[in-house]
Amino acid sequence: MKRFVIKLFCTLGVALCCFQAGAQTLNEAKKLYEEEKYAEAKPAFEKFWKQSPSNSSYNLWYGVCCLKTGDLEAAEKPLSFAVKRRQIEAFRYMGDLCFLTYRMEEAVDMYEQYIGWLEKKKRDTAYAEERLDLMEDALRMMERTEDVQIIDSLVVGKEDFLSAYTLSEESGSIAPFTDFFDEASVQTSVYMNQKKNKIYYAQPADSTYRLFTRSLLLDEWADEKLLPMNDDMNTDDNYPFVMPDGVTIYYASKGNGTLGGYDLFVTRYNLNSDTYLAPEQLGMPFNSPYNDYMIVFDEIKGLGWFVSDRFQPEGQVCVYLFIPNENAIRVETEDLDVKRARAAIRSIRDSWREGKDYAGLVQLAHQAIPFGKPKIEKDFELVIKDDRVYYKWDDIQSSEARSIYQKAFSMKQELEGIEKKLAPQRMDYTLTNSTERKEQLGAAILQMENRRSELLAQIKELEKQARNAEIRYLKLN
Repeated sequence: MKRFVIKLFCTLGVALCCFQAGAQTLNEAKKLYEEEKYAEAKPAFEKFWKQSPSNSSYNLWYGVCCLKTGDLEAAEKPLSFAVKRRQIEAFRYMGDLCFLTYRMEEAVDMYEQYIGWLEKKKRDTAYAEERLDLMEDALRMMERTEDVQIIDSLVVGKEDFLSAYTLSEESGSIAPFTDFFDEASVQTSVYMNQKKNKIYYAQPADSTYRLFTRSLLLDEWADEKLLPMNDDMNTDDNYPFVMPDGVTIYYASKGNGTLGGYDLFVTRYNLNSDTYLAPEQLGMPFNSPYNDYMIVFDEIKGLGWFVSDRFQPEGQVCVYLFIPNENAIRVETEDLDVKRARAAIRSIRDSWREGKDYAGLVQLAHQAIPFGKPKIEKDFELVIKDDRVYYKWDDIQSSEARSIYQKAFSMKQELEGIEKKLAPQRMDYTLTNSTERKEQLGAAILQMENRRSELLAQIKELEKQARNAEIRYLKLN
């Protein structure tokens, strides 16, 4: 009996706790909301929203809680409803939602309306105007999205992202700050140049992270110098990487007009004045409304990496492997949805070239290449198996396979010529106002695109035949 009474009291206690947790009043939820404790306020506002779905205030509060806790999909419906009901703050938060989902043109529209309402109510517009400038910058950046081939991606824990980088020794090395200096409290990275006599890193200085460099003097890292990358001393600079030229520095910053969190920047050291040039913000898809950092280039491999937490769960990031462009090439389309998808990296396959096989490059990305090893000279790249990639004619052992691939190689050269001609002609077609010129260009572009499609199909088939012929030869010999 005594045991039963104790059990009954325990059961009632749990039930009472659950009742109290679920019995949050509207005033309690609003207090949490005002204190920006959105995760705690969210369950209560969801309950009130479901009970009264036509209440514009409930829609606003619940929508904001969803937005602030990263539940962007759930935020859409209540915020849209609140906008229709002319809840002034709903325009602001709907603009933020559109910004985070790359609907930059809608974000601009929402903030323009928000400013209009604030002016009518004679309220301060400074913050809204600053945000509008940011949205307009993001829209322009999205329209100029770079056509970069992102060939692989890997989702890892935020603390382990450096494990996805495998640099050739000639490109230097990266290590966690905690491993290099044995200081557990500093969560960042250290880049060491290929000569192993200079390091670049970030560490706290006056409550923010700043970039520093040190040189190896005898057996010690000494002569520490601050790198003045950011005029705003209240924002962080972090995750440096230096190109082999010793003057080009890529890094992440929360200052200099970032889209959100960390953005990627590049600057160059001026030897004559012993100063750094004004930093340049990288475009999309490298930067986003989220945190983007640790961009690294390996000139030996012809590859690059960067990390982002866009659309990732808390505590996880995605490391992207890409092929750097010698010159920035924009995504050539007037379709804003396509640019939006490419800017956001909705799918890395969207950036792949038709008929291109990236297996060999992905494999190369994970290989260690010792210092002094010559750069791989490539006449072509033919993947035979996952562990066998050919780059030279002498690599092909089967005479039949070589003969077949020579045909494919000739077609690839023709295809490259067409690709070079297509880009400027498409641009001319877009810019010209002459109807006659448009017709001429349109006919020429159509002819080249048809030939391009033929070549891609033929190359794919010939490569398949060459691959099969080589595999048959290898099995017999």
